[in-house]
Amino acid sequence: MHMADALLAPAVAGVMYVASGSAAGVSIHELKKDAKDIKLPVMGVMAAFVFAGQMINYTIPGTGSSGHLCGGLMLSALLGPYAGFLSMIVVLTIQCLFFADGGLMALGANVWNMAFYGCFIGYFLIYRPIMKAKWGNTRIRLIVASILGCLLTLQLGAFSVCLETYASGISELSFGAFAALMQPIHLAIGLVEGLITAAVLVFVYQTRPELLEVVGENETKVNWSAKRVILVIAIAALLVGGIGSQFASSHPDGLEWALFGNEDAGYNANMGLDEEDYGKSSNVSQAAESVQEKTAFLPDYAFAGNEDNPVGTTVSGIVGSAIVAGVAVGICYLGGFFRKKKQTT
Repeated sequence: MHMADALLAPAVAGVMYVASGSAAGVSIHELKKDAKDIKLPVMGVMAAFVFAGQMINYTIPGTGSSGHLCGGLMLSALLGPYAGFLSMIVVLTIQCLFFADGGLMALGANVWNMAFYGCFIGYFLIYRPIMKAKWGNTRIRLIVASILGCLLTLQLGAFSVCLETYASGISELSFGAFAALMQPIHLAIGLVEGLITAAVLVFVYQTRPELLEVVGENETKVNWSAKRVILVIAIAALLVGGIGSQFASSHPDGLEWALFGNEDAGYNANMGLDEEDYGKSSNVSQAAESVQEKTAFLPDYAFAGNEDNPVGTTVSGIVGSAIVAGVAVGICYLGGFFRKKKQTT
């Protein structure tokens, strides 16, 4: 669901930067008030895991499309909504700057569409109420919360993409036709993400339940040490990014599928846009593209000029995961540092 700059007018992109920046400001403020040491390593490895997970597109059978993990709800269930949102910003920003995944001008919109809904709407409206409920057992509630949360938040994200392109005046895209393609395909993508999220959260619950938000308040039974759980997730992130990414689906993701179709594989053209010439161009988008060309050292998760070399994908997965982990931990550490400084003055 990473939007390109061509899908947005500069004014709409600016509004989305303000919206996402405001949510980030609130998150930083809240994180300073409630910094926990355990969030440092967990934030790092989970952000790396989400980065790696987003590299693996899974096929949606019978459609010619694919989907990938967003990860907002998963991060919020482990870190809380504020640290989860900041972690998603790190993931999306590094994808944008270093791997040219998603437009720089569109970054504010991508943060809103892929992070805000999962980290806040999915957490506060779905995850927390279900986990605080008394019906069923904790594992069942985790599974239900994961699936419903991902279904809802991907529907909201997909609909926001339609609204943003409509507000941008992208004349090639009929709002109704575009939404009719985006919503069903992201329903299927959200279901798969919900199952992946449920698997990860149930694993954490079975090994170290106190790492989960809400669940950890009432259940303290510990089977594994926190370090062991964190190590397993870190190894999983490296394996997913370094090896699993080699087996990603070649089908376009839900947004690309809706825009361009997949006629080469025998499927529909859908909106039928020209992949080389669509949407809008502006001085702002051209300047943003120029910045990305300078910062993206592994564009499209491959070696520049040697896109067919599979080693480039492996290197991208490992290097990207490491960068994301380091930056995420750094942000969380600074949040704790400023909180302590304020208390001592």
